[in-house]
Amino acid sequence: MVMPQQESRRDGQDEGGGLHSRVLAELGPAIASGAYPPGTVLRIDELEGRYGVSRTVVREAVRVLEAMHLVETRRRVGITVRRTEEWNVFDPAVIRWRLAGADRSRQLRSLTMLRTAVEPVAAGLAAAAATPAQCRELTVLAAEMAAAGRAADLAAYLVHDIAFHRVMLEASGNEMFARLGDVVAEVLTGRTEHHVMFTAPDPAAVTLHVRIAEAVRARDARAAEDLMREVCVGALRELDILAP
Repeated sequence: MVMPQQESRRDGQDEGGGLHSRVLAELGPAIASGAYPPGTVLRIDELEGRYGVSRTVVREAVRVLEAMHLVETRRRVGITVRRTEEWNVFDPAVIRWRLAGADRSRQLRSLTMLRTAVEPVAAGLAAAAATPAQCRELTVLAAEMAAAGRAADLAAYLVHDIAFHRVMLEASGNEMFARLGDVVAEVLTGRTEHHVMFTAPDPAAVTLHVRIAEAVRARDARAAEDLMREVCVGALRELDILAP
């Protein structure tokens, strides 16, 4: 296993968020990718030496991993990597780390199936519950997606796409759906960053988003739900081609 490059120990104010974030950014993905399988015992003194940081910094990073249920600390045992079934798989950081690993295809498929189960229902609810301001925002975001699509600007398209789905989930009026905004954002970002999508936005998908915004504004719940389902099913078909 390739060990992260060591860095000279720092003290004082530098022992804060920067080092803690660096340890977390290396140790978290290593656990999520399976480099440390479930049951692996990690010891604080070993992690101190590996990352060249203080015990305090290591403990801060471990506390975050414990909150995600990736590890548990037991007296006289150490830091133990937990079973995958126990992880908080809805945590955006866990999703990001898993998408960066070798199991990316399966993760994307699992998350896209979740979207297929939730987002069409959310779109139908939004057609009944969205405020006039949310209707306008969806219309504007769909237009911006169309403009970014024509320019083949994937970065701008991603920003507007994430915002569109966040507003849709929030407009559903269901607070549980709204909390999935971060999950959907990580899925969309992962597809783009890891090139699991076409090199330019799919014009058909762009058109669907425009039609969804129109259906919500027209209070047509059935159309909004059906159109959003087409978006999600299209994303699954794209995975079949690019990440079988």
